[in-house]
Amino acid sequence: MAVASKFLAVGAIVPWAQAGVGAIATQAWANLSYGTEGLALLKSGQTPEQVILKLGESDDQREHRQWGIVDHQGHAAAWTGKDCFQWAGHRTGAGYTCQGNLLAGDAVVSSMAETFERTSGPLPERMVQVLEAGQARGGDSRGQQSAALYVVKEKGSYGGYLDRYIDLRVDDHATPIAELRRLLELHRLYFGATDSSALTRAAGNVAREIQQVLHALGYYKGSITGVYDEATKDAFRRFCAIENFEERWRDDDMVDREIIAFMRKRTAAR
Repeated sequence: MAVASKFLAVGAIVPWAQAGVGAIATQAWANLSYGTEGLALLKSGQTPEQVILKLGESDDQREHRQWGIVDHQGHAAAWTGKDCFQWAGHRTGAGYTCQGNLLAGDAVVSSMAETFERTSGPLPERMVQVLEAGQARGGDSRGQQSAALYVVKEKGSYGGYLDRYIDLRVDDHATPIAELRRLLELHRLYFGATDSSALTRAAGNVAREIQQVLHALGYYKGSITGVYDEATKDAFRRFCAIENFEERWRDDDMVDREIIAFMRKRTAAR
């Protein structure tokens, strides 16, 4: 789920999701209980359409609310109450729902939906692109303030303990969507899985450069030999731990080129 709004810390309000169940966005005069209750209903086997009706049937403020639901099979449904501030509306399709209120116009939601339908690649990047498309058509008519990106997948968190794969929030910023993209790029750097094509063997000139950089940064005190020995490996391990590259660290003699590129920037900035 991705969201942007002229609202402080929108990521603390709108996004709710559970791996293997689905995602729910609660907006406008948001009822936060829709998140937990809606996910429980989805988990029990109800469809997004049924959950939409169930959540609204006992809520006398439903005409002031807006919410969208996508289940783990890609079925989607949404509700926009007739008393939501204009422009308000939604558009659903296979695997997605886009909705908003207090928007610059219908073109905001239409552009978001069309962008999602025609783009490909990793889902998090696509969703940020969708936000950018909506903002390009006017976004929130009141302006910008916060944005958030929330993606779940089974055992997707840091260390594999939870399903909270990506949870990025820009709570108060002049250009929150641009800042959200920057944070996503950093998330990929620190926590992204290393592709085999990004690996290189720590030997010869590569090992020599690692030693030189680690020496300059104070992690390595030995000679510059070009040999990835235990002293060099231990220094490199400590560097990766301090700089939060645990997810990219390898215990063999292969190293991630992204880490080496980061090390070069660190020494260049000194």
